[in-house]
Amino acid sequence: MRAPHQPIFILGPTGCGKSAVAVQLAQRLGKAEIISADAYQVYRAMPILTAAPSVEEMDGVPHHLIGTLDVAENNDAATHARRAQACIADIQARGVTPIITGGSGLYVKFISHGISPAPPGDPALREELTALPLEDAVRRLQEADPEGAANTDLHNPRYVVRNLEIVLLGGKPLSYWRNNWQPEAIGPGFCLQREVAELDARIAARARHMLRHGAIEEVAALPTVLSPTAEKTLGLSLIREHLAGATSRAELEAALALTTRQYAKRQRTWLRREPWATPIAAGATAVEDIAKQLGR
Repeated sequence: MRAPHQPIFILGPTGCGKSAVAVQLAQRLGKAEIISADAYQVYRAMPILTAAPSVEEMDGVPHHLIGTLDVAENNDAATHARRAQACIADIQARGVTPIITGGSGLYVKFISHGISPAPPGDPALREELTALPLEDAVRRLQEADPEGAANTDLHNPRYVVRNLEIVLLGGKPLSYWRNNWQPEAIGPGFCLQREVAELDARIAARARHMLRHGAIEEVAALPTVLSPTAEKTLGLSLIREHLAGATSRAELEAALALTTRQYAKRQRTWLRREPWATPIAAGATAVEDIAKQLGR
């Protein structure tokens, strides 16, 4: 039996229907509000590209941490989690149930199991490591933490530098910081699952919908300087390439769908390592029936 006003987590890969289920569940519970655990829907200037729920899709249910930041403001999992925790406390204090939904793995984990106390960044060390050739930074990470290096995208300088910084400052391997969570989640979690072919089709439809409803124009209107987090928004670089004349619209649509499928695959891999989230088959089941199942 779920405790009164205990948070509920609705998870799943992008395109699986999390937002619709969250709204239906909130309506079924009667007194519930939704908190986004999405890294990018928090930016107000990119609602189409980030597939943020519209006012109509929110259907009268209060939502938090959607469209609240300027694209020049940085965001990270720890900062987002602290904002979410403040929302959770406020919602519960009003006798309402928080529903947390999103597919950004570390953002979800920090909210559900607490913020891993990895050492904060050191500007001087960061500058020193950033100045290294990538192969030198990779070598140092491999020497300091072979297992951590094996689980790092060694082609991404930002990941290599930050992970090396954590190992050097904290004096412990990355596995320590990544596994240093509270043993139990703060509330039950449910993971919506669909067959890969079905999810791929939904993702393709989403890519078409985004382009038909202004994603290109949305990106064109963005300011020149974006925060490091906003710069990583899925599909942003692809649309910029299209605006620069490097790809056709058809090529852009195909690339956007492919990139999103690849992201969904990474999400599924992460979710398989989170046994606290109960799998829920969402294929042939109506949204209302899923919400009914979760609201018991």
